[in-house]
Amino acid sequence: MQQQFDRAAEDLGNAIFLEHVNVQVPDQHLAMLFYVTGLGLTRDPYLMVSDTNMWINVGRSQFHLPSGKAQVVRGHTGIVIPGRAALLNRLKFVAGKLEGTAFAFREHNDCVEAICPWGNRVRCHEPDATRFGRITLGIPYVEFDVPVGTAQGICGFYPEIMGMPAELKNGNGTLARVQTGKDQYLQFRETDRPQPEYDGHHVQMYITNFSGPHGRLAERGLIYSEDNPYQYRFRDIVDLTNGKPLFTVEHEVRSATHPMYMRPLINRNPAQTNRNYANGHDQWLWAMEPDEYDRR
Repeated sequence: MQQQFDRAAEDLGNAIFLEHVNVQVPDQHLAMLFYVTGLGLTRDPYLMVSDTNMWINVGRSQFHLPSGKAQVVRGHTGIVIPGRAALLNRLKFVAGKLEGTAFAFREHNDCVEAICPWGNRVRCHEPDATRFGRITLGIPYVEFDVPVGTAQGICGFYPEIMGMPAELKNGNGTLARVQTGKDQYLQFRETDRPQPEYDGHHVQMYITNFSGPHGRLAERGLIYSEDNPYQYRFRDIVDLTNGKPLFTVEHEVRSATHPMYMRPLINRNPAQTNRNYANGHDQWLWAMEPDEYDRR
């Protein structure tokens, strides 16, 4: 008997890849200590190599860190990176160098939460195929803290305007979960804690139907910036019934024809040093080992 498959389980919707999170930093040196030395990530060696911007590779995704007044995500970014003990040792190593900043880190059952010198929270998870697919290094989600009563409207906005599947979840606060790629999500968790004003940070994604969402956003006056033929931006997520803004965060929306779509990224193995060097172990493999998927 031929095996039956749930074909809908592999649907992505319109978004195919969540590529980067962008926050301004006032000091490139301190940012390097946190993201590269502390977290164990890799500075992109090809682009943005001056002292005015720094791109940090996380598997196939990135943090973009241009110089400027500090920006802080209202929520946190989740990354997958193996080796909790090694991560804690790296964070302990940079603690003294980051003294006097907002830097901190703490262990939780399912992650290590590290706080950058300006207050951005990064939750570092071990690889887990049931939660994050086959990612061993990457950004599986960005979670935003949103006002109580907004998650349902946010959950309606993305499928209708962007063509991106979304679901409403309950537990530890109501959560709108929006699919932005294979095993990648934007998450919006309701909270009654006061939130600071939006400061201009953004997230970037690639979509396949590029013009459809643009037209629907334009009809509602939501296009914030027309960057180039391959890219536009919007900021406000609105209630579709009355147009009321629910949450503001800039979305950099790119087409799959963008010249940098799926640009190969170098990821170093942070365990490799000049003292323990082993040939062939310089680069990090961002995905799990191959396994059988086609049984024919």
